[in-house]
Amino acid sequence: MTTHPSKRQDPQPERSVIEWLLDSDPSIRWQVMRDLTVAPDPEVAAERARVATEGWGARLLARQEANGHWGGNPDNPEWTCFLALMWLRDLGLDPSGTEARRAAGLVRDNVTWHWWDNKPFFEGEVEPCINGRVVALGAYFGEEAQSAGLVDRLLGEQMSDGGWNCEQENGSRRGSFHTTICVLEGLLEYERATGSSPAVTAARDRWQEFLLERHLLHRLSTGEVIDPAWTQLSFPTGYHYDVLRALEYLRRAGVTPDERMTEAIDLVRQKRGPDGRWRLENPHPDQLDLGMDEAEGQPSRWITLRALRVLDWWSAQS
Repeated sequence: MTTHPSKRQDPQPERSVIEWLLDSDPSIRWQVMRDLTVAPDPEVAAERARVATEGWGARLLARQEANGHWGGNPDNPEWTCFLALMWLRDLGLDPSGTEARRAAGLVRDNVTWHWWDNKPFFEGEVEPCINGRVVALGAYFGEEAQSAGLVDRLLGEQMSDGGWNCEQENGSRRGSFHTTICVLEGLLEYERATGSSPAVTAARDRWQEFLLERHLLHRLSTGEVIDPAWTQLSFPTGYHYDVLRALEYLRRAGVTPDERMTEAIDLVRQKRGPDGRWRLENPHPDQLDLGMDEAEGQPSRWITLRALRVLDWWSAQS
């Protein structure tokens, strides 16, 4: 791999930034300890266990009803359930813990997609942007067996350019970055739960190359940025694509950094404030509100955590 001038060693975050990140909810603390401070595994596990009993994770778990739902829109209760499980995964709730097994079990045994023949929740519905995330949830919460058929469906729906698109049934012939990142994350989580699969790995590799050829955000034909919103940093991401989400996926997938990622990495670097923190730029109102102290334009612990570990991954392999 050719070393690019931009692939310099990133400075370690200032102690004050790490302390700021640690002065937070257990869901952030345990990930900082694991990814940024390299704390001993028993300490990380102990902190992670607190997600179920303290803070945002505990409050969200307490809102689950006996029928597996989290309330919300009475005409679409499974959507609120979907968002709640996505949050619990983002928070890093230990899937082997009693609380996670109970929450996932209630969903498995009670929740269906009422607009799609009342299919069980972990068997998914029709849109690949949703189904990719259902696969991720099933794999994360130990329900991957229920989602195996959904994986086969997604593999069969991959388009000629390597992507997926919820508008394919309406005539779209090109993969959507939004839909595809959701599917890729789901397939990666599934492989982590069940072991490497040649078919799944090949499907992921096809779009990864497509993505890298476009430096994560450009049209191949003109070189222009496809969507300026992709340069803004968000969390939670929902179904929305952005460069930080793409870089986090590539990091988790173990993709070796190369110079085609440089522009995206530099973009993330440039957004770091003089206080060493990153700000929330593009919140998505379609997500479940957990009452976090995160506001548009203000320093975000979630964005800062994610940006720092992406830069660490980049620098470690430069």
